[in-house]
Amino acid sequence: MTGWALRLAGAGLLILLGMAVGTWGATRHFRPLLDDQQSKVTQCTAARDNLTGLAQEQGKALGDLMLAAANRQAVAEQAVGVAKASADADYAAANRLQQERTGGDQCDAATSIIDKELGL
Repeated sequence: MTGWALRLAGAGLLILLGMAVGTWGATRHFRPLLDDQQSKVTQCTAARDNLTGLAQEQGKALGDLMLAAANRQAVAEQAVGVAKASADADYAAANRLQQERTGGDQCDAATSIIDKELGL
């Protein structure tokens, strides 16, 4: 029985030695690959953080542009309203003058203007 136990202990030691050599070999082989991948992860994380910052800046700039466009549109609509009110008054005055020149009839006034434009 002693020979059998000795063989079993020797086999166990060989298995442990094989595991240790295998671990050492795998570590030696894969360590540079792991280090390279860790470096790439660090670069990707930095790039992602940079892009996140840029996206936030662009979002803020886009919001500012949209606000400025809305302000310009409001000012333009106000200017159009003022111009329309001014034009309405001028248009009414022009119609009165034209009616006075043609005797007061709008149809005669329109006919007179069209004839004048056509050279008739």
